[in-house]
Amino acid sequence: MKELPPNTPVIVGIGFEQETSEDPTQCAEPWQLMVRAVRRAAADAGSEALLALIESISVPQGMWEYRNPGRLIADALGCPSARSILSDLGVLQLSLLSDLCRAIAAGEQQVGVITGGEAKFRELRGVIVGQPVANTEQPQDTPLPDVHHTSSDPWASELEARAGLASPVELFAIMESALRHAEGLDVDRHRDRIAQLYSRFSEVAAGNPHAWRRQPVSPQAVRDPSPRNAMLAFPYTKRHSSQWNVNQAVAILVCSAARAAGLGLERDGWIFPLAAAQSKHVVPLAQQQRLHTHPGTVLSGERALTLAGISARDVDAAELYSCFPAAIQSFALDLKLAETCPWTVTGAMPFAGGPYNSFSLEGVARMVEVLRGGEGDDGSARRIGLVSNLSGIFGKQACALFSNLPNADGYRYEDVTAEVAACDLPLPLDGDYVGPATIVGYTVVFAGGVPSHAIAICDTPAGRRTVVRSEDHALLESMTKEEFCGRVVQVTGAAFGP
Repeated sequence: MKELPPNTPVIVGIGFEQETSEDPTQCAEPWQLMVRAVRRAAADAGSEALLALIESISVPQGMWEYRNPGRLIADALGCPSARSILSDLGVLQLSLLSDLCRAIAAGEQQVGVITGGEAKFRELRGVIVGQPVANTEQPQDTPLPDVHHTSSDPWASELEARAGLASPVELFAIMESALRHAEGLDVDRHRDRIAQLYSRFSEVAAGNPHAWRRQPVSPQAVRDPSPRNAMLAFPYTKRHSSQWNVNQAVAILVCSAARAAGLGLERDGWIFPLAAAQSKHVVPLAQQQRLHTHPGTVLSGERALTLAGISARDVDAAELYSCFPAAIQSFALDLKLAETCPWTVTGAMPFAGGPYNSFSLEGVARMVEVLRGGEGDDGSARRIGLVSNLSGIFGKQACALFSNLPNADGYRYEDVTAEVAACDLPLPLDGDYVGPATIVGYTVVFAGGVPSHAIAICDTPAGRRTVVRSEDHALLESMTKEEFCGRVVQVTGAAFGP
């Protein structure tokens, strides 16, 4: 490898931490898991000295309520002067990595770490065995993070709230129905397809040493409801859904090439962030022009590839965001990856584990491992990986590219928010509409193993959208057996019927 520009950002170490003990008293809390993950990342890089050199610690907000998690981690690692960075829910996880890479490329810092994690399995087990556990409570006079990235975007419309449409599984199930309709699949064939897809993902997870669940699951066990696999929002069962109840943490250590070389870190383990692009333009699902695909996915993916000087066909492996099947399928559809390119290297969130707001970091770290070994898909020495990220209900999108070899142009980044906003105008809503309307997406929500109600997003003849609900049980039964996207129903305000 020829001499690199000194400010080239390099991922030099990654660390995973996981606890599966069912005894909650023997499990660490989230910030402690993150500390362990960072230490593992330093060991992976081959230099414990890195810990004292960390200049920034970036943490995506989790289910925990730490006032300043980065400060807890910095003090434990022995780098108390490191800047503490916290990003709220709704901020793209990959933006923390792109921010760090840009700072290093600009010569603003030399070493930084991004870490995230959860210990929800610990909390769940505490409730089950009657031994509730608590997390550290930082005093109110604890300084706030040095940098706090916030998000106040409107994720849902008033009509979605009126219809009771708030759960991610319900929203993505509606997207799934629109995707099914766009591809012309009947209900049963579509259920078989996403069951087979997620069964294959479970096999990938079985080969991932960091996965939460490492037992392959058959397509039938994914598709069909059972006592351990409840139907949640048709066609999604529990095994289609992200698994938040995990004790997992991850860390990614990034250095400038100059600092890494100065520390004598082995180049064989270096992975180069090539490029990234993201869109922060948010439109509630009910107002999106098409429910199954999004211009933010297309533009962020295309721009990242262009910045890296490659095409989608050059990508050897991908980690597409996988909270629910609609997300990963939409990314694959929009990015036009090669047929030989795997969609996940982790095994996806239901099986690898979905630690709430830090799974994309798990995806990057696993991608680093994949890129370090083997050859490119075309047999070349260069290997390229793509990681995608969503925030909200397909509201914000990001794509990042990585390789075992650097680009001549160095790291590149672009925000495509303005371009996405220009071509993604929100459709107007009409909550008082009465008359015929066409269903563009729907789901049947289950409770206690039986259909509870249906929620549909509909187009009115005037080109407006409405979100409506039905509790007609004969209709609900039909909606799980026949395709209702494209059908005309009768709408009366907040309700619909045949």
